[in-house]
Amino acid sequence: MPGTLDWDLLQSLHAVLEAGSFSAAARLRRLTQPTLGRHIDQLERQLGAPLFLRSPRGLQPTDLALALAPHLADMAAAAGAAGRDAAGASDDAGGVVRVAASEIMGVEVLPAILARFREAHPRIDVEVAVSNKLEDLSRRDADIAVRMARPTQNAIVAKKVGELGFGFYATARYLERNGTPEDLRSLEQHALIGYDRMTPPKVDVEIGRPITRDIFSLRTDSDAAQLALLRAGFGVGVCQHQIARRSDLVQVLPGTFAFRLDVWICMHEALRSNPRMRLMFDHLAAELGAYVAEAA
Repeated sequence: MPGTLDWDLLQSLHAVLEAGSFSAAARLRRLTQPTLGRHIDQLERQLGAPLFLRSPRGLQPTDLALALAPHLADMAAAAGAAGRDAAGASDDAGGVVRVAASEIMGVEVLPAILARFREAHPRIDVEVAVSNKLEDLSRRDADIAVRMARPTQNAIVAKKVGELGFGFYATARYLERNGTPEDLRSLEQHALIGYDRMTPPKVDVEIGRPITRDIFSLRTDSDAAQLALLRAGFGVGVCQHQIARRSDLVQVLPGTFAFRLDVWICMHEALRSNPRMRLMFDHLAAELGAYVAEAA
């Protein structure tokens, strides 16, 4: 195996591993599919072993590709961080900040907050990584993260800005058609919206029976899709109190089912002295603190 591999070829391998297909990876890298295929072929010749196998289930990475995957992810994160740092190196008032947030925070809460940041700091570009996967701040997958749990990584600067409350909600039209559940037992007769293949983060809540995927009438691992279906009147689902009020949803079993999650703003301690990172960190802390305070 060669000691040095072309980073351009490795980027193509990383894209295929992330996207799951040559066509999607080519779009991700803004290459033609034949060009990307040649990159993989060249890598396989240099490595002396196949990286992917085709099967009825689609493109399957080999053990070699899977072994390289975490190293490629580290390299991609480092390259992204270097690009962001270089963009702001000549001018502390400009540059790029990459913010990571969960689906709901990224889609429902942060847009207005980031728009106000842009108004105040028009020379700072913002990248937003929206995913329920926790981005690794230690390797700079993101510069700053909004998280719904206390961070556990080392070398992280973190500030808790408050707590968000959650409960069961439905549309008024759904409840008019199907009735309002009076207790957890009657809730089982309703169309519940919940997760599919991914187990959600553990919270200390009970509904009178184990929370497993079979209790849900609608299953999806996208929190944004769950919220859209809740707003559309599909059934009963969990929602933040603030978002529910803005969406004219009706709380179900308010005295029986509820839980709260912390809201933390986090960044790597090495970024503490970076002016644009500090600006974003403080802006998010103030704005999300005000958002959380709405519940009070």
